[in-house]
Amino acid sequence: MFDPALASFGATDHFHPMNMDKFLSRLPIKALRDRAPLVPVVRLYGVIAAQGSPLRPAINLASLAEPLERAFAMKGAKAVVLAINSPGGSPVQSALLHDRIRLLADEKKLPVYAFCEDVAASGGYWIACAGDEIYAAQTSIIGSIGVIASTFGFEEAMKKLGVERRLFTAGNKKSLLDPFLPVDDDDVKRLTALQKEIHDAFKAHVRTRREGRLKASERKLFTGEFWTGAKAVELGLTDGIGDLKSVMVKKFGVKVRLPIVDADKSWLQRRLGLSTQLPAMNLPADLLATAEARAHWARFGL
Repeated sequence: MFDPALASFGATDHFHPMNMDKFLSRLPIKALRDRAPLVPVVRLYGVIAAQGSPLRPAINLASLAEPLERAFAMKGAKAVVLAINSPGGSPVQSALLHDRIRLLADEKKLPVYAFCEDVAASGGYWIACAGDEIYAAQTSIIGSIGVIASTFGFEEAMKKLGVERRLFTAGNKKSLLDPFLPVDDDDVKRLTALQKEIHDAFKAHVRTRREGRLKASERKLFTGEFWTGAKAVELGLTDGIGDLKSVMVKKFGVKVRLPIVDADKSWLQRRLGLSTQLPAMNLPADLLATAEARAHWARFGL
């Protein structure tokens, strides 16, 4: 096929090294674009939970499996970036997402870079450890390597209202810390044991993914405490201070392309600005879940 951009060069200057920049400048725009390094970006924003809703989008494997697959499958990709902004949530979904990211990274042999924005704490940090390198802003919130459970006690309110709690189970361990009954010591022991098991898994995960890079004792790192991005570098929880664009330009050059890979939305979702997570709406439950999500962020002053 005749190409005027190529035909303008003579036989001698076509291959001369001094003319390479001139030659590239005359190539079609698509060809130039295809030469620019490609690094897809997957955003992980929100509380980590098994289910989300239009009012409370959530991070989970169901909503992110497809965007992750597309990001790692992009032709010519040099790496994949994770943009993380999460106060944590479900340890199961955190582990599922981390493991899927590492599976794809190993399969495609692509490096993964994690960038923590406002917060990457608890489950958010668990996912960040999927990165071969982790970066944050100086004032990001990083860490909270621990496990938390919270509930309410309504037994006194029940007495004042004259309401009797009737609970029937098959199996004397079926109920755990019923909020309408007084605290049971055995229930507390069971919950504490469960939390310890999950915490141990979290600690083992961080040890493995940050092997050779942790710079503080486990007694300091694994208490559930959290730190700024600047302090996290000193502790070895992250690898440096920097924003996504700046770090990627340093690694791949000023022409690096950083397309965002999101889940596909329907026409209606795009028009209404809704999340891709659209289970049947249950307004009271969604409002309660939204308040719960707000409490996750509030733990970190956000």
